[in-house]
Amino acid sequence: MASTPQKLSGNAIRDLFLDFFAQRGHKILPSASLVPEDPTVLLTIAGMLPFKPIFLGQRTPEFNRATTSQKCIRTNDIENVGRTKRHHTFFEMLGNFSFGDYFKPQAIAWGWELSTKIFGLPPERLVVSVFQEDDEAYNIWRDDIGVPVARIKRMGEEDNFWVSGPTGPCGPCSEIYYDFHPERGDENIDLEDDTRFIEFYNLVFMQYNRDASGNLTPLQNKNIDTGMGLERMAQILQQVPNNYETDLIFPIIESAAQIAGINYHSSDENTKVSLKVIGDHVRSVVHMIADEIRAANVGRGYVLRRLIRRVVRHGRLIGINGEFITQVAESAISLSESAYPNVRQREAAIKAELQREEANFLKTLDRGEKLLAEIIQEVKAQGKTQISGERAFTLYDTFGFPLELTQEIAAENHLTVDEAGFDAEMQKQIERAKAAHETIDLTVQGSLDKLAEHIHATEFLGYAQPASTAKVEAILIDGIAQEEAEAGTEVQIVLNQTPFYAESGGQIGDRGYVCGDGVLVRVTDVKKESDFFIHFGRIERGTIRVGDTVTAQIDRPCRRRAQANHTATHLLQAALKKIVDDGISQAGSLVSFDRLRFDFNCPRALTSEEIQQIEEQVNTWITEAHPANIEVLPLAEAKARGAVAMFGEKYGEQVRVIDFPSVSMELCGGTHVSNTAEIGSFKIISEAGVASGVRRIEAVSGPAILDYLNVRDTVVRDLSDRFKVKPEELPERITTLQTELRNAEKQLATLKSQLAIAKSDSLLQKVESVGDYQILVAQMEEVDPESLKTAAERLLQKITHGAVVLGSIPEAGKVSIVAAFSPEVNKKGLQAGKFVGAIAKICGGGGGGKPNLAQAGGRETSKLPEALAKAESDLKSALS
Repeated sequence: MASTPQKLSGNAIRDLFLDFFAQRGHKILPSASLVPEDPTVLLTIAGMLPFKPIFLGQRTPEFNRATTSQKCIRTNDIENVGRTKRHHTFFEMLGNFSFGDYFKPQAIAWGWELSTKIFGLPPERLVVSVFQEDDEAYNIWRDDIGVPVARIKRMGEEDNFWVSGPTGPCGPCSEIYYDFHPERGDENIDLEDDTRFIEFYNLVFMQYNRDASGNLTPLQNKNIDTGMGLERMAQILQQVPNNYETDLIFPIIESAAQIAGINYHSSDENTKVSLKVIGDHVRSVVHMIADEIRAANVGRGYVLRRLIRRVVRHGRLIGINGEFITQVAESAISLSESAYPNVRQREAAIKAELQREEANFLKTLDRGEKLLAEIIQEVKAQGKTQISGERAFTLYDTFGFPLELTQEIAAENHLTVDEAGFDAEMQKQIERAKAAHETIDLTVQGSLDKLAEHIHATEFLGYAQPASTAKVEAILIDGIAQEEAEAGTEVQIVLNQTPFYAESGGQIGDRGYVCGDGVLVRVTDVKKESDFFIHFGRIERGTIRVGDTVTAQIDRPCRRRAQANHTATHLLQAALKKIVDDGISQAGSLVSFDRLRFDFNCPRALTSEEIQQIEEQVNTWITEAHPANIEVLPLAEAKARGAVAMFGEKYGEQVRVIDFPSVSMELCGGTHVSNTAEIGSFKIISEAGVASGVRRIEAVSGPAILDYLNVRDTVVRDLSDRFKVKPEELPERITTLQTELRNAEKQLATLKSQLAIAKSDSLLQKVESVGDYQILVAQMEEVDPESLKTAAERLLQKITHGAVVLGSIPEAGKVSIVAAFSPEVNKKGLQAGKFVGAIAKICGGGGGGKPNLAQAGGRETSKLPEALAKAESDLKSALS
């Protein structure tokens, strides 16, 4: 009978993996964020993703070997979570990577050594797979490692050949499987049988480049990319029936079960599934929020919101009716904080986001569930098998039910949902939302509704005319219709025709005047409601009456500024598509008289070089004097020509196309220059993120640049006066001051360190002997973390064989703890990182580090004496 492996905790598995490869020249790197740099991926889905630019030859590595424990999120098979043994949305991928350094022989040898020697997996329980054409890997496993031929399986390209895409780096892979039932023998081994086998380690040999024709050519630099599933290895080593019952997840499940007042092991299968879903999803949402993802209706924010709502629903299924996620999240935070300190650092944000989302969803969940139950009963009674898209959308729109949740509940009742019908209803809602966004004050709307049958719609003349005569159709004061209004009154005026542009498509409304016989109205804004243009203004003199004939005159300098800024946004979008990514799309805009703002979808910040290139490109197009071709075309024809739609705009059968040939073509109802040369010039002021995956550029153009430069000039002259230098000498002077400040900070740090060392010498009298070891546990007053670390290292040098644990309160509300262990103490099984992390929990914190030196922090300063007492007790117990 085959032997069984040693039992290890999830944290121990992670540490052993990283330490194993660190001892073999690999640089340990922290997990990358769940928000990837790769713009083609919504979330970090694999351990290799942060290194993808290196593997694709887009970035030169700083080191040849690396090892990581990478947190990952995948939701492509979310319906299997909790129902199978090993499907998760959140998981950790342990990996070792070689960038043109070692290759197959070393990767395979280390994979086998790690599995059998470090983790103690019995060789007779392991099976390996190789790509069917990879004789080299096959021979290494058979001849060098000694795996029996019967336990080496050749597999096809679908299973054992890794590709980055249709073209590019690729290569065969080799997987290591654990056999739960070796007593079944080696004949007819089926690695797809997950009741017997579990794949836990995948070694990818990136050795080819595939061209567009599918031809493979050897790479000059061959790479290694491996992945070991932490949860899978924990299942194997902890000898539990599935990943969920490992110490990585089960404490979260137990927390939820305790709140529900149930016992996991004695529960029925459906209850266990719900508990597993809660355990898995809570891990996911805790880490997503820790990486600054916020719930939303799009993108990764929608993934977060969907997971939270699934947790709430499965909580309901096991009898939890109130809020509970933050309690369960505390368990997930505690489990993760030693490896991922940011979850504890972001604890307040995590719990606030979870509480807010849970509370909002609970408000409507009851009614939504009842309505869905009625719909399901009705559909079944009618003998149908599908819920209509309209009914599903009502659940989404009124009760906040994601379509996926309705589909999931429907599937449990053997029904489907009309997804196409749902999408159609969603599109209608988008149109309604856009229309609602453009409405004005409700009192104005109410008065206009009453007047609509008696007044004419406003005819817009502003594309061609800066001024026009017009008839006053309606006057409103505070939203109430009046027959006349006198000087000093704030009014809203409706004209039968107007040259004033009404706020739309991001462009603000025109300013100007409405004047007549003895009357002057200063117009400060214009908005459009239905077919009416509402002119907001103040009567400067005279009295205006319904029926008056007046002259409407726009402020032409303001209009020219708006035209320049609006056309500049079109050129800016074209430049972004050309220089950064053709897939960039507009996410919002503002066209004002003094500036422009352009929001666009992009997962990363632009580099300073890109910003400069964009600015230069726009200015090049301006100086090239491209004329504007403006046409009204059928929507289908405009799209066929390649016209880009503007964000937030509604389109009818006929659309207005603004075309600057060879530069930009967009559907737009705004006002524009007739030639790009009229813009004058363009200057980017700032580029920043405004939401997850959304960036914002603010810029000025035309006359507004002079205003911008005047402000900058004033600032520069003020700084020159303060520093007593010429403007061109300012950078050098500031650099000098920064250098002086850094030197002063270094000197201060040195002095603090020296003071800490001086203080620490007096602690030597507190050293205690425990067997063959000496230990020192003490508190130092108001010593900063770095100086505390220096003091601990110095004290350890003096006592040589032993352990030093020091604690301090460097400032109000902060605790710092350092542990320094000699090699002899490490050999006793004590590691400073784990030790100090556990001690810091007493102070409401956490931390970690290397086996010989580690540091942790906390917030509960009153608990520091208790923590140090526990440290002393644990050391004495372990070393005696």
